[in-house]
Amino acid sequence: MFAPALLAWYDKHKRNLPWRRTKDPYKIWVSEMMLQQTTVNAVIGYYDRWFQMFPTVGALAGAGVEKVLKAWQGLGYYARARNLHKAAQVVVREHHGVLPRDPAVVRALPGFGPYSTGSVLSIAYDLPLTIIDANVRRVAMRLLALQGHADTKQDRKIGGFLQTIFPPKHAGDFNQALMELGALVCRSKEPLCILCPVIKFCRAFARGRQEIIPKPKQRMIKDVAAVIAIIRKGNKFFIQQRPAKGLLAGLWEFPGGKIRAGEGRARALAREIREELNVSLKTADYLFQVTHFYTQFKVNLSVFLCATAPLPKADEAHKWVNLKSIHQYPMPSGSAKIVRELEKINGIMVSRC
Repeated sequence: MFAPALLAWYDKHKRNLPWRRTKDPYKIWVSEMMLQQTTVNAVIGYYDRWFQMFPTVGALAGAGVEKVLKAWQGLGYYARARNLHKAAQVVVREHHGVLPRDPAVVRALPGFGPYSTGSVLSIAYDLPLTIIDANVRRVAMRLLALQGHADTKQDRKIGGFLQTIFPPKHAGDFNQALMELGALVCRSKEPLCILCPVIKFCRAFARGRQEIIPKPKQRMIKDVAAVIAIIRKGNKFFIQQRPAKGLLAGLWEFPGGKIRAGEGRARALAREIREELNVSLKTADYLFQVTHFYTQFKVNLSVFLCATAPLPKADEAHKWVNLKSIHQYPMPSGSAKIVRELEKINGIMVSRC
């Protein structure tokens, strides 16, 4: 039988991860949100720190959004943190601080989709809910020898198949076992079929097609060039907050933006300062370049020390901060890299003493 073989393998070979040592729905919920679009190794450190800051749903619900974003800084996809915060407030307000067991109710919470609802509720409450993530999709496509790319177009067939192999008990372990099999054995490249506990059920292996199922996607990484303005007044630096909606919403950063087609760095810098701050650029001295990778593109940030016409007075979305206090503000990873570089430069670095 498929399920007993997979569960026996999982019990013996599963990784010892912190969120697998608890049945606390809140901790499982946080871990599943962190693991979306983020590697296990990256999440482990954040997981422990998160519960030092927000040990309960109530603590998270009562925290300010900037504190939540700061705790999330570096994990990316910050909408996950905002939705966690919003959902925690709903759970405290409407469900006495306990994540509901009803899938329909959970599905209506901010940040929950079909996958996260199924994963959290099956693991926390052992509800018999199937899930499909990238690992499960790849495993199922090989088991069924499905042709094509591993995308959501395959999910109807995969969902039906999962229902046929789903065990009557241990739903959470079964879902985690499928994901673990995809992560450790049924890998996207060089699958370790000899170690697979369910190899006799695999049609792709039987046909010698496990290396080409799913069909590989051509991944194009786009290069993006941008300019960043470091504006200094004494020992303080100017930062601004991004709008409340959109990419990197609510995070703090230095002024700047993308270089447009046919535009040089100096011209782009002057335009960005004029558009964002409504002042003119007087001088700009090149400092350094920082490169940051996102899922689909690479950003090359050219950083300049700038002098401008007088800036508007500081307000809720515009601050003058020194390099010691700047760490209190949640920033995109690229901006955080710039801060670290600034701290290394003797001519600009401000002593933390």
